[in-house]
Amino acid sequence: MKSRTGCRFVDLSITLCNDVVTDPPFMRPKIDYVGHKDTVAEAGHFFPGITAEALPGGEGFAAAETVTLSTHNGTHLDAPWHFHPTQDGGKPALTIDQIPLDWCFCPGVKLDFRHFADGYVVTATDVERELRRIGYELQPLDIVLVNTAAGGALGRADYINTGCGMGYEATMYLTSRGVRVTGTDAWSWDAPFAHTARRVAETGDTSLIWEGHKAGREIGYCHLEKLHNLEALPAHGFTVSCFPHKIQGASAGWTRAVAILED
Repeated sequence: MKSRTGCRFVDLSITLCNDVVTDPPFMRPKIDYVGHKDTVAEAGHFFPGITAEALPGGEGFAAAETVTLSTHNGTHLDAPWHFHPTQDGGKPALTIDQIPLDWCFCPGVKLDFRHFADGYVVTATDVERELRRIGYELQPLDIVLVNTAAGGALGRADYINTGCGMGYEATMYLTSRGVRVTGTDAWSWDAPFAHTARRVAETGDTSLIWEGHKAGREIGYCHLEKLHNLEALPAHGFTVSCFPHKIQGASAGWTRAVAILED
């Protein structure tokens, strides 16, 4: 979409809906829709005795929706508090309402990891090679987006088990260079749980669980999950806007993530 300013907007957010699979069954969102004719009673709270016939077009009061969801449904920004109670050497972890706004409107960089197998754990070397391939040197506060195979699996039953994940070393490679917001089109920043569970069972190494998330204990950072349409972006040369909903003390906030490209 092109704006009146001459910029082009690319929507990076999924649509929150009842029918498309974007979460495990136990945590899927639920949207109840109420039509115009169903809200005459609500109009009566403000205008006693009102009837549908008395309203324009006889259509009742207004359409409305009731949404039941987690802060981790839909495209959202995770705060460091989601990963661990502390960050940066023991400081209290930031909640979503404490995230600096200047973290959320910055130049974007896309790493194309669609070729990696489902469950693969991306290393620091992988990140370094991809940056070299696209000819980009990271700058502090760059927003780094990871394009995985999960982007093409949205809505499929296997979506949450699809795509690679970012490991501890890969995450620390980014955050140690000043990156404070990252993102993925997969269900999680880490490798899908189904694959991690197998590795933990084989090795007994529980440090593999959420290793990318847990890197936030050392350097606090945020990440976007369940992005979409990353395939439409160049490797760099765009700006990402991902301001989160301001929820007091929360571990995450929903966002309408958008990439802005100047023509």
